[in-house]
Amino acid sequence: MSLEFNKGFAAVLTAGIAFMGAGVIGSQLVKPHRLHEPAITLGAVAPTAAPAAAPVEVPPIGPLLAAANADNGRAITGRVCASCHTFTEGGRAGVGPNLWGIVNNHHAHMEGFNYSPGMRSKVAEAWDYEALNHFLSSPARTVPGTRMAYAGMQNIGQRADVIAFLRTLSATPAPLP
Repeated sequence: MSLEFNKGFAAVLTAGIAFMGAGVIGSQLVKPHRLHEPAITLGAVAPTAAPAAAPVEVPPIGPLLAAANADNGRAITGRVCASCHTFTEGGRAGVGPNLWGIVNNHHAHMEGFNYSPGMRSKVAEAWDYEALNHFLSSPARTVPGTRMAYAGMQNIGQRADVIAFLRTLSATPAPLP
């Protein structure tokens, strides 16, 4: 039994050494050219680019909130947001902050979370219904430099449902507009 184990261990060790040796020899034979600057810059406008387009108009969310469905919002956030955010009172942060009590709270509301400079610059502003509407429609356009890697929710009905759900995440939900 011991001899069979030694043979297996030797085979794995030999394969590892062979792969490592091939990597060292390959890197000596082929020397890649390292760029001095990135070939592609994400989020930046190239100097030769056309002027920026006019800001996209986001319709107001207030009229839709009265008929919004918080249960649909819960399902949407479960699919779209739950991989990064938590929604429980006193819950931990994930990749993104816990969203309990977000409605009418200030930007960068969760103590100890490492917010982007863009989000920290808005700490004096409240997450009212319209601020949430704009942010959910396009996080990067609303808070330049945000770390939130989400393109945005284009369907205004779904945004209303999500905001209605976020409103329920409080011991005393904010009044509807």
